[in-house]
Amino acid sequence: MDFEEKTLEKNVIYSGRILNLRKDKVSLPDGNTGVREIIEHSGGSAILCEKEDKILMVKQFRYAYKEEIWEIPAGKVNEGENPIDTAFRELEEEGGIKAEKMELLFSVYPSPGYTSEIIRIYRATGLTESATHLDEDEFLSAEWIEKPRLQKMIESGEIKDSKTLIALLFALGRRDD
Repeated sequence: MDFEEKTLEKNVIYSGRILNLRKDKVSLPDGNTGVREIIEHSGGSAILCEKEDKILMVKQFRYAYKEEIWEIPAGKVNEGENPIDTAFRELEEEGGIKAEKMELLFSVYPSPGYTSEIIRIYRATGLTESATHLDEDEFLSAEWIEKPRLQKMIESGEIKDSKTLIALLFALGRRDD
């Protein structure tokens, strides 16, 4: 059976700076029609940045959850921007680190039931210290955290962000020998 749903109508309900919201009418595989509410998002890039058995983490207040969240450095892909360029930019902006190279590790769909967002997770190498350049409405702290402590933070539920968990579980489970 073919499970593809075909778009019959697109209706933009809201168009914003970070996302758009659509309510689409679709043709279902069985011939009936349905409605799909979709958040359009340009995607993001996240960076796994390691040195000396430590990983660079940022902590910032996330309004939607009303709490401070531990994350790897990450940011929204701007219109017309290549996601790898976003990764280089965000690592320096949030972490004060310049990288010589970015290697794409994964592309993840954070919530495929209602958003088009794709987050690309990169590994940064060839690191040099720089200065942070936070956006005017961005407040965070960056910290190099040792891998054993990160493992404990995962196990205790202190780290909740999905892109960060994916990157950390990859890094902590990897054997470089």
